[in-house]
Amino acid sequence: MPEITRFYGIIIKLFFGDHPPPHFHAVYGEYIALFNIETLEMIEGDLPTRAKKLVKEWVTIYKDELKNIWETQEFRKLPPLE
Repeated sequence: MPEITRFYGIIIKLFFGDHPPPHFHAVYGEYIALFNIETLEMIEGDLPTRAKKLVKEWVTIYKDELKNIWETQEFRKLPPLE
C-alpha cells in the first residue's frame, strides 16, 4: 500500500483498486482507520481524537488531490500537515 504522506506520527496510505467508496487509510501506532474521501468521515477503525482531527485537517486541504490519485491510480506523494 503506497504511503501518500506522513505527519505527527500519522501515516496516510492508499490502496489502488481497493473497494468503494473512495477512501484512504490512516495509521497511528496500533490504530488504523479508513476515511471516505468524499465525505471526510471515518468509515472504519479507530483513532484517538487528536489524531482524527489532524487527519481531517490534512484531508480538507488535499481532498481534490486524493480524489485524483484514487481515480487515476497514479501514485504521488502529498505534503504533510505542517
